[in-house]
Amino acid sequence: MKALAEQIGDIDGVNIYGRVVGVRGLMVEIAGPIHAMSVGARIVIETGGNRFIPSEVIGFTGNNAVVMPFAGLEGVRRGCRAVIANAASQVRPSLLWLGRVLNAMGEPIDGKGPLQQGPSPMPYRNAPPPAHSRRRVGRPLDLGVRALNTFLTCCRGQRLGIFAGSGVGKSVLLSMLARNVDADITVIGLVGERGREVQEFLQDDLGEEGLARSVVVVATSDEPALMRRQAAYLTLAIAEYFRDEDKDVLCLMDSVTRFAMAQREIGLSAGEPPTAKGYTPTVFTELPKLLERAGPGTGEGTITGIFTVLVDGDDHNEPIADAVRGILDGHIVMQRSIAERGRYPAINVLKSVSRTMPRSADPAYLPVITRARQVMATYADMEELIRLGAYRAGSSTEVDEAIALHEPLEGFLRQAKDEVSGLGEGYRQLEQILKDLETER
Repeated sequence: MKALAEQIGDIDGVNIYGRVVGVRGLMVEIAGPIHAMSVGARIVIETGGNRFIPSEVIGFTGNNAVVMPFAGLEGVRRGCRAVIANAASQVRPSLLWLGRVLNAMGEPIDGKGPLQQGPSPMPYRNAPPPAHSRRRVGRPLDLGVRALNTFLTCCRGQRLGIFAGSGVGKSVLLSMLARNVDADITVIGLVGERGREVQEFLQDDLGEEGLARSVVVVATSDEPALMRRQAAYLTLAIAEYFRDEDKDVLCLMDSVTRFAMAQREIGLSAGEPPTAKGYTPTVFTELPKLLERAGPGTGEGTITGIFTVLVDGDDHNEPIADAVRGILDGHIVMQRSIAERGRYPAINVLKSVSRTMPRSADPAYLPVITRARQVMATYADMEELIRLGAYRAGSSTEVDEAIALHEPLEGFLRQAKDEVSGLGEGYRQLEQILKDLETER
């Protein structure tokens, strides 16, 4: 009843509207009561034939408002009525949303009927909690993936980025996390995803068990830029609702790069100047606003955020990857050369960092983790000589040890999609690998 009363309160008895006076590319100019329009306000363009196009005000030119649509502009003509929506841009999640698949407007697209609206409205573009009142990250979180649990231990409320080129295995790693992580609820945002892969992800990768405790937001690559950007905002808004209900939430987003591309498209259409690789200044303003919303809250709930970054041309220093890496609390680097030799997940442990380490790791196993890293670093330094046969056995004790441990460590880092490995189990397996070498000696 409270939710219904608030929705009734949003209804205004007077409709305020303007008229379409021009269309330029993806932009629509609307003349009318400028005083009633603000940046971010919702406008519904009526094209006739019972078709309504939701839009958003992104700027002004002269005496006209400039809006961008959430759908195609087919049927829009000069003189179409543009009604200013009175309701704020917000969504009302509830626990009954678990197991549902939504579009960027918060509407169900899974054919399971209407959504039950919750009592508390959550703004799409919410502000992060104040820095001085946020709790610190919590205890270590079991991600179910050995390579991450041992070498990149993650805490509840931490934010990690998965950096990889296309086709290296980001989506499969995300599905492993969605199914195996020790969290209460998972919120998954597929931003700019291939339409063909959505059902494959839901049915094969996520599965019924994973979907039952998840909310999935989908905006495919063919949808307008506003829808793709909105999908990212909606994903965080739903995660914030569950966090405020004192739940431990895992927020997965694939990918931040496509969110940035959507914002670039919007910015260029609005007349912003292109900067690094064509990205507009608002891209680098919106990224921290989005990513900072994940993390611990002011109460008991947390949002552990794992965001994928599609690096352009396998360049891990391109502008978006560089900006996101500086915002998040760690980065997981997936390398094409590792995937090409058949080791999945293709995580390069030496180039990956968790900024809560070593505090987040079990102190009893820190020497084991440190030694394993040193062994892998030694092998990486000498790998080319070893593969060419230019290294002579016995020349260096450290290199001999690295060669002996290379295959066992590769086997440790290799993990099948349907395999689950607990936090403590991973530490013990790594310790046993090192102990076996000492025994052989």
